[in-house]
Amino acid sequence: MTISEMRDYFPITQRYNFQDHAAVGPLSRPAADALTAYARELCESAYLEGTYYRTLDQVRQSAARLINAMPEEVTFVKNTCEGINYVANGIQWITGDNVVSTTMEFPANVYPWMNLESRGVQLKRVPEEDGRVPFDRIADAIDKRTRVVTVSAVQWGNGFRMDLTRLGEMCEEKGVLLFVDAIQALGVHPLDVHAMNIDFLAADGHKWLCGPEGAGLFYCRRELLGHLRPTELGYFCMKHSFDSEEVKIDLRDDARRFDSGAYNLAGIASLGASLELFLEVGIEEIQRRVKRLTDQIVEGVQHKGWRVCSPRTPSEWSGIVSFASDKHDIVALQKHLRDEFKIILSRRFGRLRASPHFYNSEEEVAQLIDALPAHPTAS
Repeated sequence: MTISEMRDYFPITQRYNFQDHAAVGPLSRPAADALTAYARELCESAYLEGTYYRTLDQVRQSAARLINAMPEEVTFVKNTCEGINYVANGIQWITGDNVVSTTMEFPANVYPWMNLESRGVQLKRVPEEDGRVPFDRIADAIDKRTRVVTVSAVQWGNGFRMDLTRLGEMCEEKGVLLFVDAIQALGVHPLDVHAMNIDFLAADGHKWLCGPEGAGLFYCRRELLGHLRPTELGYFCMKHSFDSEEVKIDLRDDARRFDSGAYNLAGIASLGASLELFLEVGIEEIQRRVKRLTDQIVEGVQHKGWRVCSPRTPSEWSGIVSFASDKHDIVALQKHLRDEFKIILSRRFGRLRASPHFYNSEEEVAQLIDALPAHPTAS
C-alpha cells in the first residue's frame, strides 16, 4: 500500500496536518462507513436482517488476531477504565495484598487500584527516573503480598515504552498477575499477550486504532476466566442468555461472562472496520513507518534547539515524541500551529507532544519542523 493509498483512508488529511493520535485519533474512512451503514440498516430495517450481532463475532476474531489471543479470551468494553475495573474489582483480595504500578500512569490506571485501599489493598507506585521506570525498581517493589503488576504499554506523557516481554517473564516467575493498559500501543506496536505473559489487557479504540470513542477491547487469559469474578451481571453473560424460561446464574465460560447487557453495536462495528484496515496494512509495517516519522521529528526539533523528553532507545521508543523549551510560550505556540498551519499537537506537562501515525507523510513532519521557532541557543 502506497502512502497515497494510506492517506486516502483518512479524510482528515484534506484539512489538517494531524499529529495527535495519542489524544483522540480521527476515524478511518472504513470506520466511518461502518457507522453510516449501521445507522442506515437500523433506520430502515431495525434488527430484522440480523447483521450486526453476527458482526460481533467477526470483530472479536479481528481483535484477537491483533494481540495474538483466542477469540474466547476477548470481549468489548466502552473504555479502557472499564476493563481495568473488571480486574481491580473482580480479584478476590485479602487484606494486606498489594498492587505494584508506576507514577507515570494515566489516571484511568490509578483510581481503580487506589479505590481498593478501603478493602485493605495497598497501591505501590514506583517512581520514574529521567522519563522512564527502571525495571529493577519494579522488581524490588514486588513482594510476597503482591497480586498484580499494572502498567501502561506506552506512557501517555512522554511515550516511554515498557519492555513487556521482560516484565511478563518476571511476573510469571514471581507468580504475580500482569495487567497492561494498551491504549497508547495498540495500532502501532505488535503485542502478543501469550508470548509476553500478559494476563489482562484493556484498550479503547479511539486513539491509535482510529476507531470511535466508547468501543474498546478487554482480554483475560483463558485460565483466569473462572477466577475473575464479574462485578456486573445481566442476561448477556449467562449461557442461556434470555432464550430460556429458567432464570439462574450460569456464567458463560469465555470472556463474554463480563458482558452484562446490550452492546455498543455501532461502535463495535466501526472499530472492527478499522481493525481490518490495520491488519491489512500490517502492524509491523505501521511500526516501521511510525519509527521513521518520529525519528524525523526528533532530529528536527533537536536541530532547532528543543529538548526531547521521550526515551528513544530501540526498546523504549514509541509513537509519542514530547519536546520542551523554556524560551517559548507552549500554550500560545500550540494555538499558533493550529490556527496558522493546521498542525495539530497536544500539550502535556508543559511540553508539546507529537504523535504521528503511519499515514502521515514526511512532508507533514517537515512542515511541523519548519513552523517551530528555533530555540535561542540553537546553532
